[in-house]
Amino acid sequence: MKLITVILVFFIYVADSAGQADSLKQRADTLQGKSYLLQKVKRDGVTLPEVEIKEVTVHAHPQFPKKSDFRKYERLVYNLKKVYPYALIVRTRLSKVNEELSNIKSDRERKDYLKKVEKEVFADYEGDIRDMTITQGRLLIKLIDRETQNTSYALIKDYRGKLAAAFWQGIARIFGSNLKEEYDPYGEDFLIETIILEIDAGRL
Repeated sequence: MKLITVILVFFIYVADSAGQADSLKQRADTLQGKSYLLQKVKRDGVTLPEVEIKEVTVHAHPQFPKKSDFRKYERLVYNLKKVYPYALIVRTRLSKVNEELSNIKSDRERKDYLKKVEKEVFADYEGDIRDMTITQGRLLIKLIDRETQNTSYALIKDYRGKLAAAFWQGIARIFGSNLKEEYDPYGEDFLIETIILEIDAGRL
């Protein structure tokens, strides 16, 4: 088994969510498309009406002066289509895990629960992740940070401690990866972000 496989499978269940201190609660709008639902939101002691407006991002269509550049772009699209669903799985499962952990008070029960989740994740996803390339593994590490707002190193440190985080970081470095790497949608990961938005919109 590739050691990077173990790391990536581990991420599926140790991912943590970044909660926001906000009193906003999502409500169903019964008049969709005809009106805006104003909600009272309290921030810093001030209560104000607020309407949620979907973010609109405008990107120029990528240009490729060389065929080799276009082939690299096609390869990136292929790799992202393969690993992006797993980053979404992390986000979904972490929500469930954190919800369950919030109701477990005993340290022993928390450990037993995490072991159970670990076994389930290995059974469900080990085969798929085993087939990933090193490049796809690096992309998955970036996308996990995108979806959870936490680096993979921070996630392991929070759930397994500093020693475990240092150990897995050392293993990742052997394969040319970095668990402390952050996702930068406005910098070096701009093209990745553009592709992800196109995937979400159903255009890729």
